[in-house]
Amino acid sequence: MSGNLERIPRVLIAAAGSGSGKTTVVCGLLAALRRRGLNFCGYKVGPDYIDPGHQRRAGGCEVYNLDTWMTAPATMGGLFVRTARGLDIAVVEGVMGLYDGGRHGVSSSAEIARLLGLPVVLVIDARSMGESAAAVALGFREYDRSLDLRGVILNRVGSDSHRDMIAGALDRAGIPLLGALRRDGALTLPERHLGLTPAEEADETENARRVERARATVEAGIDIDTLLALARSASPLEAKPLPSAVPLAKGVRVAIARDEAFSFYYPDSLMTLEERGAELVFFSPLRDAALPPADGAIFGGGFPEMFAAELEANVSIRRDAAAKAAAGMPILAECGGLMYLSRSLTDFGGRSFKMVGVVPASCRMNSRLQTVGYVEATALTDTVLCPKGTVLRGHEFHFSSLTKDAAEADFPDAFLLERKRTGETYSGGYARGNVLASYLHLNLLGFPAAAERFLKNCAEFAARQGQI
Repeated sequence: MSGNLERIPRVLIAAAGSGSGKTTVVCGLLAALRRRGLNFCGYKVGPDYIDPGHQRRAGGCEVYNLDTWMTAPATMGGLFVRTARGLDIAVVEGVMGLYDGGRHGVSSSAEIARLLGLPVVLVIDARSMGESAAAVALGFREYDRSLDLRGVILNRVGSDSHRDMIAGALDRAGIPLLGALRRDGALTLPERHLGLTPAEEADETENARRVERARATVEAGIDIDTLLALARSASPLEAKPLPSAVPLAKGVRVAIARDEAFSFYYPDSLMTLEERGAELVFFSPLRDAALPPADGAIFGGGFPEMFAAELEANVSIRRDAAAKAAAGMPILAECGGLMYLSRSLTDFGGRSFKMVGVVPASCRMNSRLQTVGYVEATALTDTVLCPKGTVLRGHEFHFSSLTKDAAEADFPDAFLLERKRTGETYSGGYARGNVLASYLHLNLLGFPAAAERFLKNCAEFAARQGQI
């Protein structure tokens, strides 16, 4: 190990599998840390937007994604060191099961734990097992002894005797029990087709009640002082700073769609734009009459299908967005943004709603998931993000499908995509002139050249408009 070493108290809350309750545990823990007045930050392994939203609400802190597909391992490590430096504790929530991730384990919780030297705490749903919970924990520890698995938190324990039975088995296996949470249906977070319902949509009173209950449950069931001591015992971490960004686009304003319908943004992706000189201005396609004065616009992902009637009803901003696109404003749209820029959106009930109409295609929600997972995207043409032939890494996760208008003979596909799990290839997205819209989710921290190209296009648009 070379370079500067930093003491960063840190812990990974992982699980034996999805649905074990790690998000509830992490939210309760963050709320408890907040109550203590500690300095902390939240992290989420993998390309997840929804869990971080719940963490932000619970902890009142920023939450960053740790991902080795969307960003290079060194970049991911640099982001962690930059954002965790000086904290009392960095709390990392895993993804799915401890060893689950992309193909060959890319961006799994286990991979992130190895790269960042994270002590691991395993959450086990004990609802339908007794001593077998200890066997599960033992198997997870023995599967890869290079991981620093420090102990177990039991979730959904039915009684004191249930907890004691498993505690005895864990003790015989030499695995510490760090806490046990009682079974409580009131702690369950609401779900729908893409997983948990985003915190941005939750009723504030109900959300606060759920966070308070999670905090009280975690404080009653977990020795937080022991967990803090465990985090402080993590080995020193080599500090490899992120490269300094040159502000190339001073004075450029980028409008960011952000409200209940469009909430999927990586904070480090937006940070990448700001560090290169962009001023970000936020607006709501649900409520605002027009885009704010800006030189470019980004429509991120989210759940426009849940707000399709409201989006259709806001005619003025739809017309303004179409006019800005026609005027040459650089526009980037991801997933939900693509759906909004299409001509119509048909919801799960078969009702069709008018959208912006920039993309000559229609979107329809389907009863089955269409795509989920990491993809590699090769640009089929020059776009506002990259030249033709550029290879980008991202992910897709959507129930909707896009149907090109029959009259559109030369629909310009944006990318040739390859699903990394299966190797299947397909064309997707829309790229014409100043507009790039697709199902692809990107983290611009992993592709700073794409951020710089987008801002360069914004600056050129501003110059043509006489704004810079």
